[in-house]
Amino acid sequence: MSNHEATLLRQNLRLVKQLYPTLAQRDLRSLRDLTRAHRLSLSRGEILCIDGKWYVTHAGLLRIALRARCFGIRTVLQERQSDPVAGRWIFRATVFKSRRSKGFVGYGDADPSNTSSLVRGAEMRVAETRAVNRALRKAYGIGLCSVEELGSFSSAQKPFAAMPRSNGNSGCNGSSNGQPRLRDQLCMLIRQHNLDPTLVKAYAADFCGTATLKEASRDRVEAFIAELATAAKKDRDALVCKLNSYAQPAEANP
Repeated sequence: MSNHEATLLRQNLRLVKQLYPTLAQRDLRSLRDLTRAHRLSLSRGEILCIDGKWYVTHAGLLRIALRARCFGIRTVLQERQSDPVAGRWIFRATVFKSRRSKGFVGYGDADPSNTSSLVRGAEMRVAETRAVNRALRKAYGIGLCSVEELGSFSSAQKPFAAMPRSNGNSGCNGSSNGQPRLRDQLCMLIRQHNLDPTLVKAYAADFCGTATLKEASRDRVEAFIAELATAAKKDRDALVCKLNSYAQPAEANP
């Protein structure tokens, strides 16, 4: 293992303990194997753990393609199969690993029934991303499913206020009716909008009125996620400024 790979592995293992402190040893071993095989970075949002399973992200697949000197990616809208009125879009993506490559093909579809409310109105872009992801995974032999293809995050979701509440203080680890856990919803928002996880956790604790996010009630965490999603969609720059206010000042040299 090169020095760069060893450093990346240490960074991933250190960060995974902060983001997913309850992961089993087998999941940590999987992370080690994935880091060595594909050199994916957790801090750059190239890999994500959801319900104890690892998934590659669009950013991670593009990183792999860039390192492999991918020659090009072509996407084509499948007009005959798409239905703009219903918001249903289907794309065909072809990845060319080299100038002489015949190409690796992948298809992606998206409509309001299989996309999150956070990307409502952007189903065309979601479909194209899914097609590209599938083609890239075929081209470079990536056995991991990509986050953007996940049905659990793609299915129509209930508003947070309508989600059934769990009894007691369940923090951000509980899930209900097959919905993604609150921790995973928060991680998805962080990755989607490229936010600093440490600053988001500090903001969340302040919003919930607790010393740490783990101590917050499910209701407060749900409210925070809804607030964060709205703020990121409305004005990400303003949200980043707010998050920066939670940065710890560097210690002065003696």
